[in-house]
Amino acid sequence: MKTAHRIIAASLLSAFAAGAMAQTATPRVDNRQERQEARIEQGAASGALTGREQRRLHHEQKAVARAEAHAKADGTVTTRERARLHHMQNHASRDIARQKHDAQTAPK
Repeated sequence: MKTAHRIIAASLLSAFAAGAMAQTATPRVDNRQERQEARIEQGAASGALTGREQRRLHHEQKAVARAEAHAKADGTVTTRERARLHHMQNHASRDIARQKHDAQTAPK
């Protein structure tokens, strides 16, 4: 009988742990960060971004990463925190597009 209780307790503990991990996982944010970094690198390689623009855009990506780490710090990423992260990424994405398509180019 005690073995059955231990199995049930272990099952419940693992279920709670899996639920807690799911609340801190931010795969959409992570994937989008990677894609945006790739866009910045592509813009730098093509000359569409100046060095200054590239540094500023990387700094903006780091701010999103810091906000994500802060949101995960307590073990739970709330709906509000996710919305803030997505808002920051939307803003960063627009900045990348604007900078890549403006009149400034890197010196050749």
